Amino acid sequence: MDLDYMSVREILEVMNMEDAGVVNAVKASLDSIERLVAQAAKTLASSGRIIYAGAGTSGRLGILDAVECPPTFGVSYDTVVGVIAGGENAFIRAKEGAEDDLEGGEADLKNIRLSSGDLVIGLTASGRTPYAIGAVRYAKSIGCCTGAVSCNGNAEISKCVDIAVELKTGPEIIAGSTRLKAGTAEKMVLNMISSVSMIQNGKTYKNFMVDMKSTNFKLEKRTVNIVMKAAECSEETAVQMLEAAHHDAKTAIVMIKASVSREEAKALLEAAGGRAGKALQLVNQEISH
Repeated sequence: MDLDYMSVREILEVMNMEDAGVVNAVKASLDSIERLVAQAAKTLASSGRIIYAGAGTSGRLGILDAVECPPTFGVSYDTVVGVIAGGENAFIRAKEGAEDDLEGGEADLKNIRLSSGDLVIGLTASGRTPYAIGAVRYAKSIGCCTGAVSCNGNAEISKCVDIAVELKTGPEIIAGSTRLKAGTAEKMVLNMISSVSMIQNGKTYKNFMVDMKSTNFKLEKRTVNIVMKAAECSEETAVQMLEAAHHDAKTAIVMIKASVSREEAKALLEAAGGRAGKALQLVNQEISH
């Protein structure tokens, strides 16, 4: 209550102390997060989409997570999608009242041609945002699996979905400013949903981003480094094999570690469902037999 009388250092210490509790709030919800992530992985494996629906900060965080998946994991921009109350312009300029549009979530999901094989996750710090609730209700009505991430216990949206994640982050140091602890907690969970579901679908080898797209000089260099580390080879070999693999890091790694051609590496990866580690296990099994 004395926030405006505090020094800069005192405010920073209070914020830091409060933020430390976010990690525990997420940890306390790992069981429900696990169920939601498992469903997300299953959805991707079945060629469905992960769709986030939210308003304000929650909507922006959903879009942020979605747009970072293609460059990180090499998926299309239709694989993980974020919709926000008020449309794309609301990402950079708040559109007051849009979050209260119960029909808006349904309309936006219809606009992206929602299908029953998609997973729709409503994002709402308060747990009662009409836009997010409208979105998950519509999704459920056409047979989608639905989830929700909120920052209150007994959230209204939790009653509308198959898998509810409730992050009990508590009051914000600026009362009601859910872009703070609540936003941080939501971002942490979104990181888990997208990252772990992609890992489960073979988008990494060990902890390397082997499906990353090399769209600039920095990423080209990073791709070479990934191949060097993952395949335990020299830079010269990594560059040569990447060229032979048409600049596909995952294929290059299998080519190097299994001593096979590009075509053979591709066939191994296809047989392994796109998982480089499993592809290499298949090679080892063939050798042992």
